[in-house]
Amino acid sequence: MFELFENLTNWLWGLPLLITILATGVYLTVRSGFFQFRHFGYIVKNMFSKERRQEGGDDGKSLTPFQAISIAIGGTVGVSNMSGVATAIATGGPGALFWLWIAALLAMVIKMAEVTLAVYYREKQPNGEYQGGPTYYMQKGLGEEKKLPFWKLFAVLFGGCIFMTWFITLQNYTVSEAVGSTFHLPYIVPSLLYVAAIYLIIIGGVKKVGVISSYMTPIMCMLYIVGSLAILVLNFDKLPETFGLIFKGAFTTQAAVGGFMGAGVATTMRLGFARSVYSNEAGWGTSPMIHASAKTDHPVKQGLMGAFEVFADTIVVCSMTGLVVITTGYWNSGLQGSELTLTAFESGMGSVARALIAISIFLFGLTTSTGWFTYYSVILKHWLKNNQKVLKIAEKVFILGTPLWGLLVTVLTLYGNGTPAQLWVIADFTTVFPTFVNVATLFILSGTFFKLLKDYKARYMGIGKVDKDMALFYEDKKEKEKEEK
Repeated sequence: MFELFENLTNWLWGLPLLITILATGVYLTVRSGFFQFRHFGYIVKNMFSKERRQEGGDDGKSLTPFQAISIAIGGTVGVSNMSGVATAIATGGPGALFWLWIAALLAMVIKMAEVTLAVYYREKQPNGEYQGGPTYYMQKGLGEEKKLPFWKLFAVLFGGCIFMTWFITLQNYTVSEAVGSTFHLPYIVPSLLYVAAIYLIIIGGVKKVGVISSYMTPIMCMLYIVGSLAILVLNFDKLPETFGLIFKGAFTTQAAVGGFMGAGVATTMRLGFARSVYSNEAGWGTSPMIHASAKTDHPVKQGLMGAFEVFADTIVVCSMTGLVVITTGYWNSGLQGSELTLTAFESGMGSVARALIAISIFLFGLTTSTGWFTYYSVILKHWLKNNQKVLKIAEKVFILGTPLWGLLVTVLTLYGNGTPAQLWVIADFTTVFPTFVNVATLFILSGTFFKLLKDYKARYMGIGKVDKDMALFYEDKKEKEKEEK
């Protein structure tokens, strides 16, 4: 039965979705004038500018742009960066890392577009907070502006599949495996500690998640990067061979070696793209829901942070995992998941390194789980905005249930003879449908993104002429149309 499910998932993640992501990424890249390449330095400078760190959020309700991207990066930089990437390389070979890079470079502009649209179409709530995301730009962009009747089908498919991840989540198991195997604890012990930690954070709501993430995310990323670089420095002489395996494996069928079963180019490409999308979530439509909550005066400002989010998550953190696993030679050991990553680190720097990385995985998983809690909250508030009584009940249910489903997955995996590879098949299934409908929506609404990008370049980059009549937010556009009538 599971083999049939796996075959269906692999087919869905095959040529149709790969072409969709590639085509959309190439289209947005070309139409934007190769923005993520030509202006990469500007994207980084914008991310770390003092203005962006201090902008917005002074009302005590809205998130600052920096808090929003901290939640978003915390939500994306998670166990997939370690467990997922390691499993992809163990299954598809080193070449999977090359296709992960290609997907990420295109994903930068995809994430930039979806974040920009999420901010543009967002709504201001009665309490002063902003809410937005794919369901909002499907309703307003596809429904109200384009008059396309299928927007409801898109919104239901998107929201329904996102909520599937509430039930099927991998963070708890991966964290339990990493911490339990490192400190010789029964996996159920770190699993329960992880549940308690999630409760302590999400009980304070989205704003508290943002504040905690703004401190935790930079620290955990730097800890992981520094540890990875130390391993790569110690194995510097093996880096040429490593990159040779990556580039050769991307375009040639890889023969079985060691514990590696061998893989064809199509499988390697699919795994690289799947891990990229699952890791940085570009096209998936998740992190735009939290970016839309940031207090900013131009949608593209936050969109630039979305582009940086992909770079940090995939080009930096995922690459660290992949290079360490390949360079240390453990990619073909037969190990998978977080155990593969931890073993690779331990071989390079000893048990202390393994302990530090296990703690990092705990923190990565924690920011992912709490970040995703905010996504569920956004969809709930959109769906139930006209029934506040039901909304309050639903929010309490989600606060109570969010950590428990991950615990259940861990229990079923531990005592039901599940494997990390099987878990990632399930994760791929919950990713593919929302990605299809969201990427299709981005393509249809791309004209709005290009108009906003053109305006931003004129206002802030000195490229082109400023249109003073340009409405920077959909709500402003609607108000202006009312006044003109």
